[in-house]
Amino acid sequence: MPYFTRSASRIQWSHTPAILLALTAFTCSAAEAELPARKPFYIVPTFEGLLLCDEAREDQKQANFNLALQACDRTGRDGSAALNRMLDVLEPGGPKGQVQVGYLLTVQLLSLYKPQGDGWVIDDRRLDAMLRMLTEVKRPAVVYLQSTHFDTQGPLPAALAKDPRNLLLFADGKPPQLGYFGFAISPFTLSPDPALPVNAYRFAALRHVIKRMQALPAEARERIVGITLAGEAHQLFPDFENGMGAYEDIRVTDYSPASVDGFRRMLAKRYGSIEKLNAAMGFNETSFEAVAAPSKNIRKERLNRFSEHYDAWADGYLPISGWVFDPEGRINELLLYVDGKLVGPVQRGMNRLDVYRAVEEITTPNVGFRHDLDFSAMTPGRHRAQVIAVSGPDRYLLAEVPFVVVGRDQAKVPDALPAGVDGLKTEGSLSRTRTFINKALRKLGFDRPLPGPAALPGVRSWLDMPRALQDVYYNPLAREWNRYRDGQTLAFMTAFFNVAKEAGLPADMLFSHQIIPRVNSSWNPQLFAVDSTLQPNLPWRPGINMYGGATNSAWMRDFMRRRQMSDYGAPEFHPQQWKQPGAALAALRSQYDAGARFVSPMYFSLVPDRFKGSAESAVNRMEIRPDNAKDGSDQFYQAIRDFAKN
Repeated sequence: MPYFTRSASRIQWSHTPAILLALTAFTCSAAEAELPARKPFYIVPTFEGLLLCDEAREDQKQANFNLALQACDRTGRDGSAALNRMLDVLEPGGPKGQVQVGYLLTVQLLSLYKPQGDGWVIDDRRLDAMLRMLTEVKRPAVVYLQSTHFDTQGPLPAALAKDPRNLLLFADGKPPQLGYFGFAISPFTLSPDPALPVNAYRFAALRHVIKRMQALPAEARERIVGITLAGEAHQLFPDFENGMGAYEDIRVTDYSPASVDGFRRMLAKRYGSIEKLNAAMGFNETSFEAVAAPSKNIRKERLNRFSEHYDAWADGYLPISGWVFDPEGRINELLLYVDGKLVGPVQRGMNRLDVYRAVEEITTPNVGFRHDLDFSAMTPGRHRAQVIAVSGPDRYLLAEVPFVVVGRDQAKVPDALPAGVDGLKTEGSLSRTRTFINKALRKLGFDRPLPGPAALPGVRSWLDMPRALQDVYYNPLAREWNRYRDGQTLAFMTAFFNVAKEAGLPADMLFSHQIIPRVNSSWNPQLFAVDSTLQPNLPWRPGINMYGGATNSAWMRDFMRRRQMSDYGAPEFHPQQWKQPGAALAALRSQYDAGARFVSPMYFSLVPDRFKGSAESAVNRMEIRPDNAKDGSDQFYQAIRDFAKN
C-alpha cells in the first residue's frame, strides 16, 4: 500500500521565485518516438475489484460490494471479462511491442483460509477464482504473494492477531493498534520462526499457491513475468497513516520477548564476551542476559543505566534536513559545515510531496535535502550546523541551526559555542552568526561574506530538522538495537524467498515488494528498519515501490546504481503530480530507460461507483481514470495509454 508524506508544518512562504522551472512537456508524439531496444517493459496495474463479475456489477439490486462478491463466488464467476475490457482500452489489440500492458494479481496468503472443524484450511474455491484470471486474461501478469501487515481479510488473520507470539510489540508489551485509511492492519511478526502459528499458515499457503500455479496450463504460466513476495516488510510505529516523519517521542517495534532474546544473542555473537561489549561501549553490564533493549527516553523516563536510553537520535545520527526549490538550476551542490568545518556534501533532489502540495509555485516534488550527521564522536556542548549552497564560484548560507550534544552524565554544557567562536552566544542574532561563519569560511578560502538564500533569484528553501537547540545523547547500544531491528526485516524476507525457491519458483522471477524510506527527506528511516533489505547482491530481484518524485528521480537512479539494482520492478507506482505536463509520461520513460522489468500503476478500479463511499482519502485520490484530476491521476491514465503504443 502507498505511504504519504506528512503535511509540511514549517514552509517558508516568502521569496516567491520570479522565474519558475522551465519544463519540457512530453507529448503524445514524444511517447510514440522510437525507444531504444530492450526486453519488453510491462505495465501491470493494480486493479481494485478483480473478482467482481459482470452479473453482480450490472445487477442494480446489488448495493453492497462484499455481498456482490459473494454472489459471484456462489456462481463461480469472476471479473476477467471486465479486466479484459479495461486492458483493451489501455492497449488495444493485445500485448505487443516493447511496452505491454497487463495486470497485477494479488493473492493474500492468510486471507485464503477458512475455518473447518477445529482448524483452518485453504479455501481452494476462492483461490480458483484468482488463478483463473491467469488463464482467462491473455495478458502479462505479475503475481503478488502477500503476507505482511495488510494480509488481514478473512477470519484467520483476526484469530492469529489474538496471540501475542504472532505480533510485533512496543516496549510496553502491547501491539500497535493501527489502521490505514479504512484498511485493517495486523502487526504480524517479522520473525521467520516456522513454529510460530502465523508463519506456519503463511508458509503453508505460500507452498500451496505455488503448487497450484505450477499446475496451470503452460501458456498461462508463460504469461507470468514476475512474482513479488511478502509485501512491504518493515517494523511498525504509531499513526501508520501519517507518522513516518515522526522524530519526537518515537515508539518502535519489536520488543517481544523472543525479539529481545534474539538481540542479546546477536550481541553475544558480535562481541564474544560481556567484558568486550563493556570496553567498546563504556558500560558496566553484568551479562548479556541482563542487557536491556534500549527503550526509555532520557528526557521523560527514569533510567536504571544509560544504556537503556532510546530516541530518534540515540544511535548517534542527527538529520540536517529541509527543502530547496531551485527552478533555474543555480545551485551546483549543497555542503554541510559544522562549527565552521566542512563535513561533506548534502544529498538533494529527494521526494517532498508535502511541499509540492502546499506551495503552488513549486512544480516538482524532488526538492528535499538531507545529511545524517554522525555526532557520536563530537565533544559535548553546543554546536552549529550550516548548509552552504555552491553556485559557480560563489557560496551562500542556505540554512543554519544550533544543536546540543549532551554527555551520558547529563552534565551542563557551556553556553558558548566551541573554541574559535568566542563571544558568540547561541541566542545571538542571525547577522552575528553570519559574521562568525564568514570569518571561518574565509579561513577556508572563501574571501568575501556569505549572502543568504535571498541573493539567489528564484530559490526558495527551508530547514525542517533539527529544531533549534535540539539536545542529543549518543547511546552505542541504541545503534546496535537499530541494526538488529533492521536485520529482523531482512531475515523475514530471506525466509519468504527461501520457501518460494524451495517450492520450485526460479530466483530470476522473484521480486521483493519493498519501500525506500530514505527517498523522502522528511521521513524517519529508523521507524521502518529496512536498509539491509536494499543492499546489493541479495538473492531476489529488487522490487521497489515508488510514489511522487521517486518515480523520476536522479536521487533514486543514483541509489539504485550504487546498489547495482537492474532488471527491477516497481510493484506500486504513481507519480502523484499534476503541475508539470508530461510528468507521468516522463516517469514511465525513466523506468524504461533504467531497465525496469515492470511497473505496477496504483491503481485502477473495476468497482462501480455505487459501491464506493464518497469520502476522499489519500488512497482514492490515486484512482487512475480519465475523469479523476486529483494527484494527476487523469494524466497518468493518458500517459499509460500513450506509452503502450510503443
